[in-house]
Amino acid sequence: MGTKGTEIVGMDVQQLLALLNQAFADEWLAYYQYWLGAKVVKGPMKEAVIAELLQHATDELRHAGIVAARIIQLGGTPITELKKWYDVTSCGYDAPDDPSVEAILNQNIKGERCAIGFYKSLLDATQGKDHVTYNMVLQILQDEVAHEEDLQALAEDLELMLKR
Repeated sequence: MGTKGTEIVGMDVQQLLALLNQAFADEWLAYYQYWLGAKVVKGPMKEAVIAELLQHATDELRHAGIVAARIIQLGGTPITELKKWYDVTSCGYDAPDDPSVEAILNQNIKGERCAIGFYKSLLDATQGKDHVTYNMVLQILQDEVAHEEDLQALAEDLELMLKR
């Protein structure tokens, strides 16, 4: 990163890099959870759920790329060993062992709620201190909020359908 670009970060850069690597791990794990969920999901509304999960997977992979670019801009290195993702993740990974539409939707809603909480805390930590990271996090947070809404709408539709 350029010298001036690092100087304008008004917080401990190493602490920020640790938080960004946490986000990086979360995004990759979310990507895989969505992608694999789309492959194994079974039940009513399966096709609509698959389409939504694959779109969310694409978004999570894009987020991982954005976060990795910011880590590199700040002079850091994105986590290079996959097994270390588990050591730093804030939201974890829920394996889609129960392939039912309801279970897949619920575990991904849970993941989005965790991501919203994490990105809100990262937004608070960078507000007024690192405008570049703040704007990046705000963009990702907007996507995560939309993801939760999308998944909840599918879960509500499923519930209505099953009651009939």
